[in-house]
Amino acid sequence: MIPAQNPSSGEGAPAHFRLLSALSYCAPLLVNGVALPFFPVWLALHDFNDHEIGMILAVPMVVRVLVAPVVAMYADRMKERADVLLFSGGLSLLTAIALYWTTTFWPVLLVYTLQGATFSFYVPVVESIVISGVRRWGLDYGSMRVWGSVAFIVSTLVGGQLVGRWGGEMVLPVMTFGFIMTIVMALYCPRIGPTRRRGTPVDLPAATGSSLRQPHLLALLIGVAIQQSSHAVLQAFATLYWHELGFSGTQIALLWSAGVAAEVTVFFLSRRLNRRFDAWTLIRFGAAVSVCRWILFPMHWGFAGFFLLQCLHSFTYAFVHTGVQRRIVASVQETQESSAQGAYFFYNGMCMGLMTIAAGYIYAALGLASYYVMAFVALAGLGLIIVAYYLQPQRSLSGGQTREAA
Repeated sequence: MIPAQNPSSGEGAPAHFRLLSALSYCAPLLVNGVALPFFPVWLALHDFNDHEIGMILAVPMVVRVLVAPVVAMYADRMKERADVLLFSGGLSLLTAIALYWTTTFWPVLLVYTLQGATFSFYVPVVESIVISGVRRWGLDYGSMRVWGSVAFIVSTLVGGQLVGRWGGEMVLPVMTFGFIMTIVMALYCPRIGPTRRRGTPVDLPAATGSSLRQPHLLALLIGVAIQQSSHAVLQAFATLYWHELGFSGTQIALLWSAGVAAEVTVFFLSRRLNRRFDAWTLIRFGAAVSVCRWILFPMHWGFAGFFLLQCLHSFTYAFVHTGVQRRIVASVQETQESSAQGAYFFYNGMCMGLMTIAAGYIYAALGLASYYVMAFVALAGLGLIIVAYYLQPQRSLSGGQTREAA
């Protein structure tokens, strides 16, 4: 899915580049593996209500969308991009420590938002370094990136054990440990010099090219962003819901890990899927499964049932994401790839942030019925995706040549 400039040889890569890149992915996802599923538990422990939880989780999402591309563009101009990681990890660690002394709404909102800003560019900068390695030396992206997902799963499982045994107060110590590891890996992350071309997925320059003005591409990116934002209630309140059902911390961790494992499986099988299905099929099928997933979610299925529902994340996220990446490659010139990725990142982040804010109020008012609202949101996204398909200037149905199979 990510092209290499020299796919035939890995000669010339710095010593231990693959290992250090894999570990650089692991460090930040150790934090995410605890923060995503269990930080809402810490908030509930300190008596925050549903709309306050939604606001605290959402505002950093919006800030990340604005901060990450700017810092990543600055990193592109530095002699060594990896130096930015030390700044990110150090400031993020300070915000994690500050949370020990903040237990009321406005201070927590402020500190967690600062954490979202300072931590937002860690993974994108690591990603840019790894992609440079892929382009320069023909290295395999998936073999390095997958270890971040493995770290997420391990972190979630360990975090679930600790929260199950000692309660929500364990969330901050585990997050703090994760941030310490981000500082360690910032020191050891590969130093490969400045970028040779602008091609990182976090760069967000103005989309001025004619390809990015294509109505079908714009409709597709916005439709997918709306569909992806339907995950907001799940990310904010699923852990609390499962806790109310009596699931242990370990069981909750397994449920979150199931989604990530299913997602990783799709990425491993992406080449085979790409040979059998065109991009539009993957996107539309994943969006349709989202509608079904949220309709089924409020029902009490027991642990096994929710485990299977979480495995649907392979469709509702991984299928859609893989399909969108293929459509971007097929729709824009290589010189506009960065702008297209930036637009995709921006629309997704803004929609998810705004929907998470709304989710707090919706969940407070409707409870589990809020998942039916998310089903409607996913349906709206699917509708716009279908519109995007028919907006293509040349479709095979009309006899024209098209690259929709890409």
